[in-house]
Amino acid sequence: MPFSYDFLALAAAACWAVASLLSANAARHLGAFAFSRWRMFCVSLMLWSVALLGGGWASLSPHSLGIMAISGLIGIFIGDTALFAAMNRLGPRRAGVLFATHALFSALLGYLVFGETIIGLTLLGCLLLVGGVMTAIFFGKRGNDTHAWEQDDGNPWPGIGLGLLSALCQSVATLMVKPVMMGEIDPVAASAVRMSTAFVAHLALLWCGLAVARPLRAINWPVFGMVALNAFLAMGVGMTLILLALRYGEVGMVAMLSSVSPVLVLPLLWLVMKRRPANGAWLGALATVVGTGLIVARH
Repeated sequence: MPFSYDFLALAAAACWAVASLLSANAARHLGAFAFSRWRMFCVSLMLWSVALLGGGWASLSPHSLGIMAISGLIGIFIGDTALFAAMNRLGPRRAGVLFATHALFSALLGYLVFGETIIGLTLLGCLLLVGGVMTAIFFGKRGNDTHAWEQDDGNPWPGIGLGLLSALCQSVATLMVKPVMMGEIDPVAASAVRMSTAFVAHLALLWCGLAVARPLRAINWPVFGMVALNAFLAMGVGMTLILLALRYGEVGMVAMLSSVSPVLVLPLLWLVMKRRPANGAWLGALATVVGTGLIVARH
């Protein structure tokens, strides 16, 4: 399976891009913790149903269960919750800039732990991709844009810290599962373990009476529908594709290619806001496309 993992990572990025728009209003309605909890509940039901029907649960060993559980705590319970908290403070565009740094974290960790190296045109492609993502999102706002998703709470630093924390957690969690996914473990069952662990951790916070874990507003059917659809796309399909990509590909490369989701959000935001992104966003998007092409062409 020579380079199909490239396209698995890109498909995961597309799932995350669509899901991020579905999550913005629901996350602000429920709050970061309640939104994550409901999302984990929905996706755990979906994934375990598939794993039980398909028999994928039988591929789980005590060792892989432990690794996936810890990865779920770091990458999903801490990382995803931090991302949605950052999104609530900064909006999806600026939170996307910060989360895109997970590609750099992953490339560095992949080099330190697995000795993965990036050289030549592939290195140039990675620099163009990451730089393009940053440029596209950072310059994606027009000067007079007053959409609710572009508002912040007046103090960006907590949101910046949360966004970087989410990126680092995503990188560490990805690094942890790479050795396990190189075996015969079923990616759906592996995802189910990660999501279930995060859901149980969220429940524990709620049962402990932590104020931050309580919903800001009561959930309703339209919000639940957005949460369930987000769960299916981002966590059910997207994260399973990433785990499958890690079976065949390097941590750094998978992270780089999956980090294009903020650029894919740009045309979607155009559809939602009915306003074309700024020129700088298109320049960044072009650099991202060229960088992605150089990475995919490395084989």
